[in-house]
Amino acid sequence: MSPKTKAVTGHRTPKVVRRRSSAFFPMFRKILIANRGEIAVRIIRACRDLRISPVAVYSDADAAAVHVGSSDEAVCIGPAPSVESYLNIPAIIAAAKKTKAEAIHPGYGFLAENAKFARAVKEAGLTFIGPGAEAMEVIGSKTSARRAAVEAGVPIVPGTVAALTSFDQAKEIAEEFGYPVMLKASAGGGGKGMRLVASFEELRSGFENAQSEAAAAFGDSSIYLEKAVARPRHIEIQVFADSHGNVVHLGERECSIQRRHQKVIEECPSPINDAGLRAAMGAAAVKLARAVNYVGAGTVEFLVADETRDFYFLEMNTRLQVEHPVTELVTGIDLVREQITVASGAPLSFTQEAVAWRGHAIECRVYAEDPNNNFLPSPGRISALRVPDGPGIRDDSGVELNSEVSIHYDPLISKLAAWGRTRSESIDRLRRALDEYEVGGIKTTLPFFREIVRDEEFQSGRLDTGFISRFYERRDRRAKVATENSDQQEQVRQDMAVIAAAIHYAISRREGSGSTTSAADIQSRWKLSGRAALREGRNLSGGNRKSFREAK
Repeated sequence: MSPKTKAVTGHRTPKVVRRRSSAFFPMFRKILIANRGEIAVRIIRACRDLRISPVAVYSDADAAAVHVGSSDEAVCIGPAPSVESYLNIPAIIAAAKKTKAEAIHPGYGFLAENAKFARAVKEAGLTFIGPGAEAMEVIGSKTSARRAAVEAGVPIVPGTVAALTSFDQAKEIAEEFGYPVMLKASAGGGGKGMRLVASFEELRSGFENAQSEAAAAFGDSSIYLEKAVARPRHIEIQVFADSHGNVVHLGERECSIQRRHQKVIEECPSPINDAGLRAAMGAAAVKLARAVNYVGAGTVEFLVADETRDFYFLEMNTRLQVEHPVTELVTGIDLVREQITVASGAPLSFTQEAVAWRGHAIECRVYAEDPNNNFLPSPGRISALRVPDGPGIRDDSGVELNSEVSIHYDPLISKLAAWGRTRSESIDRLRRALDEYEVGGIKTTLPFFREIVRDEEFQSGRLDTGFISRFYERRDRRAKVATENSDQQEQVRQDMAVIAAAIHYAISRREGSGSTTSAADIQSRWKLSGRAALREGRNLSGGNRKSFREAK
């Protein structure tokens, strides 16, 4: 489909190069954003800060989307399916040429980690705002990334450094390392093509399902195997490199709270907040970035054994992360702005020594999903919207009132982040913001997050990748105890009703007969009636209970 335009309102030597005047590094005049939703809006804002004209692309389904209306120009690149629009490399490059954009920002997802796209952008005479295709090819494949980590001296989780060639090989290696093991897609991330295999009986189905899912998600069915680490934390390090030899890290993000291997809550710093561990992990991440001649923003992900604090390289994402706002809130560094200036040829605007971590930030990914129905997508029109605000609150959103949440794309509608001077204060602010947040017309994950921030283990920072499953177990136990307590209270209420009825019966008999029975005798009969009722009449709905007269 031809684009339609619519007008809208190897190792390097470490060194420090100070940022010079923009006269030395001319800034782009126009950037095309090859993405949609909240990340497209976020990049548009960074362009505005730098006085750069932003160009949006959109599919037929996104013609009325927020990112389209927020840009200076917007180009339709195809029908709703991603493969015909947001993954359509020729259409995106044609749109950039048509609008005379000088650079393309891929955001995250879609083509952000596609070396073929990065190379095509460069061959078209445009600047790709991200790492070079060569570095992307090394790091983009999980198996080659593991080899690069080994060569750079970065510890990895025990496993294969090449794709599995057969089920028999998987069986042999799994037996060598011992179960449980993880099967993972070589070409992607985000939990796609990933299976935890607890025993040999699960290996065949895990192997076949991981392969088919990897092929569907990434066009590459290759998978690799690694030993599963028991109850690990998932902690990542933000790195940044320029073309002048500067490579720095901006500390860690805790990403252990995951649903189906997809992060849903992230925070900076980790609740561990160990300066020594941060320095060691940061040094390892910088070493790997240097080893592959990396330029731009990247994230090196690790598994961390909570008790020993040993860490193992997991993968490197060659793009901006969804959770980048928490790092921005704590360091005060605008990562998207830095991506753009570094891509223009400028050195980093800061040194490693200048990076400081102030306070604590936590982010929730707000999805149009039903948490009470296995988190199934909940597409539809947003009929009501109240966005939280106030001290320390940031909401990166790609929707507005009456926006349509499409069935064609990821259902992420916003990222709600809260900053505080301490982790406790950031939790307090996040809890308040979640309570303020209202979205009508669709189901969202907001109720789920409201429960999480009130959970004792979350508040104490006892996190690992199994957090959500244990959270549900704790919730189920609490619900069971509450039900039992309610049943007990109902039984007491029924027993008291029986006793009261027995007393009333005894008094009625006395008054009706004119009896001169003594008070002590009445009290004794009350007791007998009550005891009989308690013994015989507990199940008031049953058909076998005796009458009060019989119980006397």
